[in-house]
Amino acid sequence: MSNRLRHPLSAVAFAFLLTAPWVATRLYVLSSSSLGSPEELLPVGQVVAVSGLAVLGASFLLAWGAETAEKDVPRAFAIAVLAILAVAPEYAVDALYAWTAGANAGTQEGAEAANLAVANMTGANRILIGIGWSAIALFTVYKARSTNDPAVESRSGFLKDAVSLDRDIATEITFLLAATAFAFLVPFSMSTFNGGGSVGGIGIIDTLVLVGLYLLYIAIIVRGEVEEEEQVGVPAYLQSWSKGPRIASVLFLFVYSGVMIFISVEHFAHGLEQLGVDNGIPEFFMIQWVAPLASEAPELIVVAYLVNKARSTAGFNALISSKLNQWTLLIGTIAVVYSIAAGEVGTLPFDEKQMAEIWITAAQSLFAIAILTNFEISLREAVGLFVLFISQVAIEFAFIVTLSESAAETYSLWVLYAYTVVYLVLGGYLFVARRDELRSLFGRTVTTAREAFGDETAQPDHAD
Repeated sequence: MSNRLRHPLSAVAFAFLLTAPWVATRLYVLSSSSLGSPEELLPVGQVVAVSGLAVLGASFLLAWGAETAEKDVPRAFAIAVLAILAVAPEYAVDALYAWTAGANAGTQEGAEAANLAVANMTGANRILIGIGWSAIALFTVYKARSTNDPAVESRSGFLKDAVSLDRDIATEITFLLAATAFAFLVPFSMSTFNGGGSVGGIGIIDTLVLVGLYLLYIAIIVRGEVEEEEQVGVPAYLQSWSKGPRIASVLFLFVYSGVMIFISVEHFAHGLEQLGVDNGIPEFFMIQWVAPLASEAPELIVVAYLVNKARSTAGFNALISSKLNQWTLLIGTIAVVYSIAAGEVGTLPFDEKQMAEIWITAAQSLFAIAILTNFEISLREAVGLFVLFISQVAIEFAFIVTLSESAAETYSLWVLYAYTVVYLVLGGYLFVARRDELRSLFGRTVTTAREAFGDETAQPDHAD
């Protein structure tokens, strides 16, 4: 009996069982003529619990699918697919707000929905770095005590231990830097006040540039070499199958987990929002911070799973890939959805508060990239990312619950601008101090691009 339980497929079966209650709930609602949503069938707390279990199960299935796929496609491409599927719910939530904004363009309702789309997008991006990157770095060092992860280097001194990254991630870091630099210009797409009070916007030029960057990145990594890495557990078992069944299993795991994440995370996030509102937390704050945190859950679960297997390199690759596709495809997606809903090519508008949110998000991204230019992140740097992120959110929350709406808005703007300056100063200092590493980073990316497109003259960059 114990041998059968240890069979890799028993873990797969357990993951599917975690999703079963939510599948049953959705099917019951669909078959009922009197119910329109799970929230009409179950109390909000139960919706959060059942949909949250589905997210957990689907995250494991997604991770196993990505690890199995590494036998047949470049690892970077497999991780990029994983990242897109893991954050797909975030796209759906933002698309909903963008559609509402476009369908009600020129009205107060449309303006509010557009601001919520930007707030949710910037919140998700800052959470991914402020909590995701920092927490996973801390968890990696902690787990290395038992896994002997070769990526973790122990150093003497306070919080000096560091996680080393795969230098092949140079391409992702370079493209993320390019997208971040362009993001500072996004608010200038529409710089005049209109009737709705908007001062900035995300337009078709932003979509073309950012989506174009991501497509170029995919075109490069998909041409990379397939590097097999010894697997254990479920991925090792699936990789032992012949090519046809193996590829079919990967596609099934990707499709099932992707669909399950897509249909469960929105309810999970909205349930948490409702619980927060019921307990006196402002709705806007919940939409900007709690909903994105819920939608990022699959990604963080997958990365924690990889780190737990001493695959911290793959885990950080997934985090960086997620940040890249959110910082490119997500911004481009909401502009396209807005235009479709509006019935014409348009610019999704936002107010001064969201303009400041975009700038602080870009500044945080710049600082985080500067940290990674030497292909490692120390505990000290991870703690710095977390403290800067959580302190800014805590200060804004304190303003919201203690001051009038107008006063909170004013002081929040000053906080956003102040933290933007802090991030820029810290990031600028690191870029200057690590200018040699930055040149090496660019050199590696150019070499990878030339090799991908068949430039026989490309020479490997050995600079460290």
